Formats: sequence, C-alpha cells, structure tokens
Amino acid sequence: MSETATERLRNNAVKITSLLITGLWMGGLFLTDQNWWLGVLIVGYAAVLPIVKTLFGDDEEEYDDADEDGEWSHWWGREKKSGSSTDSDDEDDPLETLRGRYARGELTDEQFERKLERLLETETIEDVEDRRRAERELNYER
Repeated sequence: MSETATERLRNNAVKITSLLITGLWMGGLFLTDQNWWLGVLIVGYAAVLPIVKTLFGDDEEEYDDADEDGEWSHWWGREKKSGSSTDSDDEDDPLETLRGRYARGELTDEQFERKLERLLETETIEDVEDRRRAERELNYER
C-alpha cells in the first residue's frame, strides 16, 4: 500500500498548509520589523486554510459516522444493532465496533486505518488490561 508523493500531498494538504501558514507568520513576526505577518496569520487561518480543508479535507470522515438513519448513536459508545435497541446495557469494544463497520463496508481502507490509529492513540494501558481481563474471564466461564 505504497503512496506516491502526490497522494501523500493530497492526503496531508490541510496539515501542510497549516504548517506553511504558521511558518510564514512566525517568520514574519520574529525575522522582520514589518507587520505583514498579521495579515498572513488572519488571511491564512480565516480564508486559506478553510478553502484547503474544503478542497482536500476529509469531509466524509466527519459525516461517515452517521448510520443510515442519520443517527450518531455509536458516538456515545454504542452502535445501533439491527433489531436491538441502542439502550442495551452491554457496550461493544470500540475495536470490535470499528472492525464490524469496516467488515460491513461502512469505512474505506484509509478511514479504517485513521480511526484505528486514533483509537490506539487514545487507548490507555488500563483499558487494554481491563479488556484482556474480561476476555480471560469470558474464556474461563466457557
């Protein structure tokens, strides 16, 4: 799954633009005696960055989380199951929920990888230990 330089540029356009704007206005602030850096700061973040976000950003990532009914139930830790209520007492493991969505074709490969990285970044050691403990208890009960 190797990306070309063009694909990497398109996938990271918002980050790259943000870094360029920040570098320009900070360079202007610290390296010159003129006040043009304020214009770069305001125009860059108020106009240029939103345009780049609109053109190259991951808008589908913001909206792909809504299920077919337009509900955001899984944002609260529960995914709506067919034939069952979202008010069930047992919550799914976030990793299993993500895998299920990927398996059902709700997420593209790139979206799955981004969400998986984000999930692994936010997961604590205690979460992993709790999940392993619960899995061991479940296997013991069987």
